[in-house]
Amino acid sequence: MGEVLSVVMFFGIIGVLMLGYPVAFSLAGVSLFFAGLGWLLGAFDPSNFNSLASRYIGVMLNEVLVAVPLFIFMGMMLERSGIAEKLLITMGRMFGTLRGGLGLSVILVGALLAASTGIIGATVVTMGLLSLPAMIRAGYDPRLATGVICASGTLGQIIPPSTVLIFMGDMLSGINAQVQMEKGNFAPSAVSVGDLFAGAFIPGLMLVSFYMLWMIYKAITDPKSCPALEVTAEEKANLGHDVLTSLLPPLVLIMAVLGSILGGIATPTESAAVGAVGAMLLAAVKRKLTLTNLRECMSATANTTTMVFVILLGASVFSLVFRMLGGDELVADFLGNLPGGTLGAIVFVMLLMFLLGFILDTFEIIFIVLPITAPILLMMDVDPVWLGVMVAINLQTSFLTPPFGFALFYLRGVAPSSVPTRMIYEGVLPFVGIQLVALVTLIIFPEIVTWLPNKLYGN
Repeated sequence: MGEVLSVVMFFGIIGVLMLGYPVAFSLAGVSLFFAGLGWLLGAFDPSNFNSLASRYIGVMLNEVLVAVPLFIFMGMMLERSGIAEKLLITMGRMFGTLRGGLGLSVILVGALLAASTGIIGATVVTMGLLSLPAMIRAGYDPRLATGVICASGTLGQIIPPSTVLIFMGDMLSGINAQVQMEKGNFAPSAVSVGDLFAGAFIPGLMLVSFYMLWMIYKAITDPKSCPALEVTAEEKANLGHDVLTSLLPPLVLIMAVLGSILGGIATPTESAAVGAVGAMLLAAVKRKLTLTNLRECMSATANTTTMVFVILLGASVFSLVFRMLGGDELVADFLGNLPGGTLGAIVFVMLLMFLLGFILDTFEIIFIVLPITAPILLMMDVDPVWLGVMVAINLQTSFLTPPFGFALFYLRGVAPSSVPTRMIYEGVLPFVGIQLVALVTLIIFPEIVTWLPNKLYGN
């Protein structure tokens, strides 16, 4: 009876979320309802809730997760410092004279902003406001223009420092330790956020390369869809100086933050603090460090951080009820009996997350699906770092897939009325396909993920 209730609860939560109710309260409320139903039917013991408070307090006191609000603040401050606008304008002038050059500049700027800010909404909106009108004026196909802006804006999901990777690194660390203890390994190699950052670095660059190759392919096979931009002699005059001054600040910040983490000099939390202070210094240099901007950044950081941690509380309730109803054993039996063994289980989990991305947000999927499926996959000897990177790239598509792709909403809010919503949806489809190709590539060549962490940390 408990296993039946756990399955009904899982789909019931998805149904409630699709109705538009708040995520945290939907997770906790539906879970509490089924816990009460299970208690009445003798399938759930209410004393299981005794450990919930201490577990959640332990999450809140976790030093690793302190990096989340710091990285969010860093991104908010950089977004208000004008670095993104300067980068887009300068890169557009540098590459715009080539066919597809504006598209290439958007991809490069998206990668740089992902590594320095990681705020997907701000990146998509900024590039939509500045690049989309210029691309349309230059004669770009609106589908190609909107697709490349949305896809490039979501690179902050996979390129470190990503808040998603921070949460997954913390979750996978605990899950891996528990699984290794069950397998009799009482001194397992620890999985850290730094491991996930290192593992995601090369796949992130690979994804950027795939995007650029697609843009080059379009420039060769369909030059009318991405014509060259005319740059005046006046705009070319100070191009070298502008490239240096626009590229140097974010590159220095990226080296300070990511370099300190990958080099083992600082923990993610310490480097996040460096990044937050660095972002304030850059804003001060550009005379954007005003009391108003500081207040707005702090407020936005508090709102975003609170939202994520409240969702985590609801997800903790769901995970506890699901497990105590016997749902984890049901999932383990199901995944273990799939054809194809470990590969079949991985493909099924990836497909499930991909489909859930059409209707749920990234954090919702992580907090619901990962605690259920990760222990089973790790028990099958799946590398936890590889699994985390695979999930991150997979869930990057959730920002692009209709009807609830947030990148689509962000761009729709700033796109001109001459670009209908249908064109935006059609424009992202090739980039969703590219991300799926990236997933298949990582399945075939897992060393792309595991090589750098092994090289740096010897795990």
